[in-house]
Amino acid sequence: MELKTVKIDIPEGLNIIIGQSHFVKTVEDMYEILMGSSPSLKFGIAFSEASGPCLVRYEGNDEALMKLASETSFSLSCGHTFVIFMKDGFPINVLNAIKTCQEVCHVICATANPLQVIVAETEQGRGIMGIIDGSRPKGIEGAEDKTQRKELLRKFRYKL
Repeated sequence: MELKTVKIDIPEGLNIIIGQSHFVKTVEDMYEILMGSSPSLKFGIAFSEASGPCLVRYEGNDEALMKLASETSFSLSCGHTFVIFMKDGFPINVLNAIKTCQEVCHVICATANPLQVIVAETEQGRGIMGIIDGSRPKGIEGAEDKTQRKELLRKFRYKL
């Protein structure tokens, strides 16, 4: 087994969700979930098949995001994984719906941070072992940091 690190470039203003699912129907079901979540959400979804023709399948409502999701999924080359790039919305608004999609096994990450995916490769194929999401902590929050965190949550209207 060989471990590889695949760097994922996330353009400014976008978020990514990566997960594992088990069936080619994933792409169409996730399309319906995301389309129903918000009329302003723009997204691209890609799913890597693990059998049959082993293609990267894709859908979405934004050509550039569909291309980005497809290329990212192909760069990972891990079977039965999905990649969603989204803009004009946040993962927090769609994660529960994605997790309840009957094909989804689990969500591995949802972020806008710099991202590295740790991939294991064997003679059979590749699989995601883990994620490095953003940077390591630089300290423990103080009173001013706490105030800034609370203000940010209220700015985005996640708290009153």
